Amino acid sequence: MRNIFYLTSIIITTTCYSVSAQDSIRNQIEEVVVTGQLEATSLKNSVYKVRTISQDQIVRRGTVDIKTLLNTELGIRFSNDMMLGESDIELMGMSGQNVKILLDGVPLFDRGAERQSLTQIDVNMIEKIEIIEGPVSVTYGTSALAGVINIITKNNLGGHRWRITARLLEETVGEEYNPLNGEGVHNAYVGISHNLNKWNFDVNASRNTFGGWQGSATLPQLQWQPKDQWLASGKVGYKGAKHQTWYRFDYTNEDIYTPGGFNLNNTVVNTNFISNRYNNMIQSNWKFSDRLTANGSFSLQNYDRSTVTKRTNLQTNETETLTGAGQADVAKFSTVFFRGTMQYRFSPKIHTQLGLEYDAESGRGDRLLENATVAQYAAFLSAEIRPTPQLNIRPGVRFIGNNVFETLPVIPSINLKYALDEQFDIRAAYAMGYRSPALRELFFSFFDANHSIIGNENLRPENSNSFNSYLSYHRSFSEVTNLNSSLGGFYNTFRNMIALGSPVDDPTLFTYVNIENFKTTGLVWEGTLVHKGLQAGLGFSYIGRYNLSRESDSSLSEFLWSPEVNSNLSYHYAPWGLNASLFFKFYGRRPRFETTREVNSEPITRQVFVNSFTMSDFTVNKRITNQFNVTGGIRNLFGVQDVRNSGTVGEGVHDGVSPTVPMAYGRSYFLALQFNMTK
Repeated sequence: MRNIFYLTSIIITTTCYSVSAQDSIRNQIEEVVVTGQLEATSLKNSVYKVRTISQDQIVRRGTVDIKTLLNTELGIRFSNDMMLGESDIELMGMSGQNVKILLDGVPLFDRGAERQSLTQIDVNMIEKIEIIEGPVSVTYGTSALAGVINIITKNNLGGHRWRITARLLEETVGEEYNPLNGEGVHNAYVGISHNLNKWNFDVNASRNTFGGWQGSATLPQLQWQPKDQWLASGKVGYKGAKHQTWYRFDYTNEDIYTPGGFNLNNTVVNTNFISNRYNNMIQSNWKFSDRLTANGSFSLQNYDRSTVTKRTNLQTNETETLTGAGQADVAKFSTVFFRGTMQYRFSPKIHTQLGLEYDAESGRGDRLLENATVAQYAAFLSAEIRPTPQLNIRPGVRFIGNNVFETLPVIPSINLKYALDEQFDIRAAYAMGYRSPALRELFFSFFDANHSIIGNENLRPENSNSFNSYLSYHRSFSEVTNLNSSLGGFYNTFRNMIALGSPVDDPTLFTYVNIENFKTTGLVWEGTLVHKGLQAGLGFSYIGRYNLSRESDSSLSEFLWSPEVNSNLSYHYAPWGLNASLFFKFYGRRPRFETTREVNSEPITRQVFVNSFTMSDFTVNKRITNQFNVTGGIRNLFGVQDVRNSGTVGEGVHDGVSPTVPMAYGRSYFLALQFNMTK
């Protein structure tokens, strides 16, 4: 078995990074992860299967958004709302509402079902990203059914006395570009960090500008809407002998501009979607002894979104503000979050964690019911038990309360890791998932020219059961050659899954409904091979999503399958300080069934497809001096724009009935200059 697995690993490998060979191998072996752990743990020893995106990868991608970092990861897929200018994520066949987004371990609030918070984080401040697939509901609670994405920011606490960083990035959008402003993508960033005795001070500011893209739209309309972002943050931290405490503030201002088309009466209607996000966060870590530690997090997040619609008379140049349905609105949301944990090590074989958590989400606005509030409180207990050096058992249980639902669910989980020998590890897990309806799903309604969504106060909480298992292989052949590989699968069942649904006779109206049964399953293979300065890889996943049409026609297949292949190649040439990287991902054809009603006929169910497509980027990173680095490259090498859709009914509220699905805006070119100085 070992020889077969070893040979397969050499033939098929995935995910590459670019540093010197010895450092790369050492980092892979010793890399530390924190997401879902009782304490910082090496990647190899984690009871969870954790994927990471390192700082080196982030630099080499030369991007201004997290979406570009994730779109070549296996099992991750994005969809785009062209009207609102937003994107949503899908993880292992499950939509973004089931993915928990964390910033330094603290959940981020999102206004709607889409995870727009992913695009409102300054990528310049990210140190690394950790991804856990599968329910982590015991540790992170509701909305963690599909998994968690933990965005870990840079921390200079106790580091260099001074650190100054700046970056300027310019990128074309297809064939459209104007220097520094207007058409194209433009990013300017500056960050300053200072350590004074035990104190650290950080200040960061960034501006992202996306000029939009005309695509197939008729001027003055655009297929991809322009977006202007201002991001700022500040951080104050204190590091004592046995504790660390820091306060962090983040602010995001975002303006998405949607130009309208000309009317016969010589007027044009334009809309701005203006968002402001304020995030206050306090975190502390204490080490009372070698056995007892504690962690605490508190955050207050405020988010408001305004819709401003204006009509301009092109003859007189007069402008008036419109106040019709979906044309003028201000929605305000506030979230309070607290989490406290205590870890105690009874012996080298038993390590326990006790935690308390509370979060309350409230909102007000014309589209929300009065006094809309959802509050949850929880207590959880977890432990790592090592009866032998090879075996790690991680049981856990979470008790949840909610101000909307009277039931008090108990959520269990168990994870196992067993080291077969020094090279082979096996991980297996069972976890129950739980997600109570969010405020937006219960009380939020939204109507405009492209959306008709009604909240549903009668929703029931989601429940899921998840099983997964992975076999991992690691071997260092020498100081310059290293191989990692894993093969695994997962199976998830859902009951009362919350989703948007529409009646057959009115496909333009959507409301949140409970789907009685839903399932996802899949196989994933991935690995990494490093030899001197070269890293190469290839990965494969085959994911099936439950065919809901089978509920009414048992002759249909139970799952609808779609493959993915990703391949990355990187080379580091140390004498020149040069890194060259190729990132590649193939998205296989995605099937689904739709039900339509022809005129004066019965409903018809048929299979339709979204065609396959390939995303690929090529980047080159060069160290010019100790302070300056330059990164350039080509995004979307194959020029993907719209992907053919054979369906006639949109799959979701944002999909419409277009014969194509917008994925990207064609091939683009970018160049970034980065300055780093430490003292």
